[in-house]
Amino acid sequence: MSRVPEERPPQNRFYCYMVRCANHAYYTGWTTDPLRRIVEHNAGRGARYTRMHGPVELVYVEEVENHIAALKREAQIKKFSHARKAALAAENPLPEAFRS
Repeated sequence: MSRVPEERPPQNRFYCYMVRCANHAYYTGWTTDPLRRIVEHNAGRGARYTRMHGPVELVYVEEVENHIAALKREAQIKKFSHARKAALAAENPLPEAFRS
């Protein structure tokens, strides 16, 4: 039986993210690499919604413990009103590593 190490290596990080679409709507998802995912969305290889309403701009990113936590946080944010999503993005500036 293998043991799971206490510390995850950097490549095993999980993030919940939010983008603002061209129509000013917010799209929320999760990924292991937010910058790669934004490129995918803008290249038409993302979710159907972002393909139809792109290009997108990364406005919020939050590192979470694992993929289950990412799914839960994604579901929580998706229930927020447009105003609450805008406030979440405004109150949490992107970390330097995720700014374009």
